[in-house]
Amino acid sequence: MKQEQRRQAIVDLLVESRSVDLDDLAARFAVSKMTVHRDLDGLEQAGVLRKVRGGATIEAGTQFESDFRMRARQDSAAKARMARAALELVEPGMTVMVNDGSMAAVLGATLAAKRPVTIITNNAAIIEGTREEGGINLISLGGVFRPRYHAYFGLVTEFALSRLNADIAFISAPAVADLRAFHMDDEVVRTKRAMMAAAERSCLLVSHQRFGRSALHRLAELSEFDAVITDDVPPEADHAALEQHGIALTIARD
Repeated sequence: MKQEQRRQAIVDLLVESRSVDLDDLAARFAVSKMTVHRDLDGLEQAGVLRKVRGGATIEAGTQFESDFRMRARQDSAAKARMARAALELVEPGMTVMVNDGSMAAVLGATLAAKRPVTIITNNAAIIEGTREEGGINLISLGGVFRPRYHAYFGLVTEFALSRLNADIAFISAPAVADLRAFHMDDEVVRTKRAMMAAAERSCLLVSHQRFGRSALHRLAELSEFDAVITDDVPPEADHAALEQHGIALTIARD
């Protein structure tokens, strides 16, 4: 098996199981551990995974989020449920902000159901998917394109948001702990905060698997959001804390 094929096979395994073991990979591909190390190093440099002791994972860390292309292949059913729940907050004629992320991209693809609607976004997947849709007024935020997030960020993005106003902003986060949302990238945080500031209401979209985790930068207190949507019941301690502090949680079900 050629290097490119082997690395693609590793990516496929990571999508399926979220982590891989070094010894298992060496046995599976009949190569040396050093060869596997080189494969993992190359994939890590590409932002696909992070190496851990004895293998690699695509689970988010305090300073790591996997590439958008990886996240877009995961948890499609859960994302679809959350998108349907979020769509209930949108009415025809609204102006809606949607941030970066694979969950947000799924939501963006459903917004045509609420046309006429204005969409303001830095998410390249949403821009590509809605730019020719009738009944959608698309405001594409410029800035510096970040391939890892498949979105635009920076001073240009933030300045544009400071001159806009929306009815609601949909914000996603890779980590929630102690009633706070976190992100590993400060530039991404600034854009998400700018969207929240430019909208009358804001809604957090977060997988139940992301509760109980933190990242390098604080994004927001959960109390700053008007709604929090997840795909399943979060860990008991987190769920209890939300109820105790009166933070409404919508669990998106089929």
